[in-house]
Amino acid sequence: MKLSIPELTTVRARHPEAVAEAAARRTRRPLIGDSGRLMIVAADHPARGALGIGDRRLAMADRAGLLERLCVALSRPGVDGVLATADILEDLLLLGALENKVVMGSMNRGGLAGASFEMDDRFTGHRAEDIERLGFDAGKLLVRIDYDDPGSLTTLEASARAVDAMAARRLPVFVEPFISRRVDGRVRNDLSAEAVTRSVAIASGLGGTSAYTWLKLPVTENVDDMDEVLRT
Repeated sequence: MKLSIPELTTVRARHPEAVAEAAARRTRRPLIGDSGRLMIVAADHPARGALGIGDRRLAMADRAGLLERLCVALSRPGVDGVLATADILEDLLLLGALENKVVMGSMNRGGLAGASFEMDDRFTGHRAEDIERLGFDAGKLLVRIDYDDPGSLTTLEASARAVDAMAARRLPVFVEPFISRRVDGRVRNDLSAEAVTRSVAIASGLGGTSAYTWLKLPVTENVDDMDEVLRT
């Protein structure tokens, strides 16, 4: 059963089991196709309270509009899949937009944008068992490391245990590492070659195995420095 966006609320209210049924019916694909590349649309920002685009502070607050744009993006050739939190992925399941797509569950969304506890990024999203239960293809976690904020240690420890839990299920987990610091009260990621290199080394060692760990890396502020980063 493929729904329209106006039908979502009624089905969710009256037939919540439809989510699991849609997940069980979904046609899956290999993580990596013939091209060897992955083009993934990221839509996990709203759960962190990051709703703005440019000067539009609530650009992603309209759920119907967000879902419409995601459905359009996922229909385009070359777009392999989507990264999002449970609420969005479940809506996309019910809309039939995840057929033959790579589906990544966003795992830690507790470090709310602008919060005093932003670096203590608790795992408030998908658990490894949720990703396995729904037949999703991978998980993703964010590791921002601020040497001056003890909350980063909590994030590192929780990330290592998430890597273990995903590996135990033979599920890929994409780790996005940054060296970060607060500038005028806001968290900023350091994209210098040295900082990105250091973040790669730290993230690579998380957990009891790296067999199912993938690194999701930013481009350095000077693109010519990427060769140095990739050697790490």
